Amino acid sequence: MGEVVEIYTDGACSGNPGTGGWAAILVARGVEKTISGSAVATTNNRMEMTAALEALKRLKRPCVVNLYSDSAYLVSAFTRGWIENWQRNGWRNAAKDPVSNTDLWQELLQAAKPHRVTWIKVQGHADHEYNNRCDKLAVAEIKKFRLAGRQTAEPAEQGLS
Repeated sequence: MGEVVEIYTDGACSGNPGTGGWAAILVARGVEKTISGSAVATTNNRMEMTAALEALKRLKRPCVVNLYSDSAYLVSAFTRGWIENWQRNGWRNAAKDPVSNTDLWQELLQAAKPHRVTWIKVQGHADHEYNNRCDKLAVAEIKKFRLAGRQTAEPAEQGLS
């Protein structure tokens, strides 16, 4: 398997649903790359998932990935076998209801497939440097989106090319 990449992610939402922002910091070989974006009429869970998805999509070859998130929803889906159960049950949850955000779960599965991903839960807003930076970036995306009065959002990138 390829090089080790540390990915830190966070999502934020003003209202739920409401305007949302997401951010990720990718670290490889001591070099950082930040990505972020926003969306209208979304949820916090979708922004948490989008941050992870967009980060995984930036990887150009198979990698060993440590993906850190403060979203128990996101991390538990992979570490507690929820996603396998949902697939086995035709994307229905234990209550037999359709799984929320199926589109993003399916995209996440595809984006993660070439990599060896370890999903790691971090405590949100608890002095985790990268989580705090991602949170600030995600919240800034919401503000930037609102200031621009946009109806669509384009992701921003800084760092590695």
